[in-house]
Amino acid sequence: MRPAAPFYSTYVVLNSCIIRSLSTFLFSLCFIYSYAQDTAKGITPQAIDSIKTVRQNINETYPYNKKRVRMVTVTNVAAYSGAMVGLYAVWYKDYPHSPFHTFNDYAEWKQMDKIGHIYSAYAESKASMEVWRWTGISRKKRIWLGGMSGAMYQTVIETLDGFSAEWGWSWSDFGSNIMGSGLLIAQELAWDQQRIQMKWSFHRKRYEDRILNEQSNEIFGKGTAERILKDYNGQTYWLSFTLKDFMPAAKLPPWLQLSVGTGVEGLFSARGNIHTNKEGVIIFNRTDIKRQRQWYLAPDVDLSRIKTNKKGLKMVLNVLNIVKFPAPSLELHAGKIKWNWLHF
Repeated sequence: MRPAAPFYSTYVVLNSCIIRSLSTFLFSLCFIYSYAQDTAKGITPQAIDSIKTVRQNINETYPYNKKRVRMVTVTNVAAYSGAMVGLYAVWYKDYPHSPFHTFNDYAEWKQMDKIGHIYSAYAESKASMEVWRWTGISRKKRIWLGGMSGAMYQTVIETLDGFSAEWGWSWSDFGSNIMGSGLLIAQELAWDQQRIQMKWSFHRKRYEDRILNEQSNEIFGKGTAERILKDYNGQTYWLSFTLKDFMPAAKLPPWLQLSVGTGVEGLFSARGNIHTNKEGVIIFNRTDIKRQRQWYLAPDVDLSRIKTNKKGLKMVLNVLNIVKFPAPSLELHAGKIKWNWLHF
């Protein structure tokens, strides 16, 4: 999937990319917190009561439970260790190793893999935070411990990449991981809820051209599970805004969201739609196919706003909220706008 990286020194010094990533993370925290303070001014008492009711419905409180803390801690360590061992065996073991090195893959796949890193870190952090909420630990511990989990999980994988000759440590991937966790943490600290939620949807791409289908099978896999993970042409990433949170005085259902999404099409290699074998011979050349990005606008449903008295179901709905609800959409593509009756 990714080209072999050139060799660099084992000792990697922090460069401007990581500094920018951390700066973006801190700026996001400050900006969202400041915005939250400003929007709190001038809201009517009725609207404030409505916001409190919504927060109580979303943020179920649990009494501190030491046994749950131990159980979650042990489960996290065991499950993640097992996942990393399995990932190494399946993904890295049969590939040549090398001293730790970096490479720059920012220009590949029209940055869809970077958006995927942001989403993965956000989703993992959200799931971890909800599990830690169940233990009853303090709010700030829950936010930071759960919120940074996604970035830490992804960074371990990035480190494995750094010791693989086929890939390498990517600063842009690392920065994307920080941004994903930052998106969750900043909102929890500022609003104690996720008013801007990152979501994902997928539809499997099939082509009339046999060669394109064969190339897709070769680089993205034949099975649906592989395609979901690898086929950027079928993925859409969304930012869903909960309208009631930004307009508390408006008569809008609390579950209604407006989503802005992005996707791509025409990507059959990391760069330029040219694929070579190990000997450097070109085996696929479709530079005639345009590599394009699409933008979408669609309604969405905030599953965390569905009222239920069952705490377990409420936690499940919070976690499932990382998937975009199927709905009609407006699509901006190649300068033209079209209507999709159902987008997923």
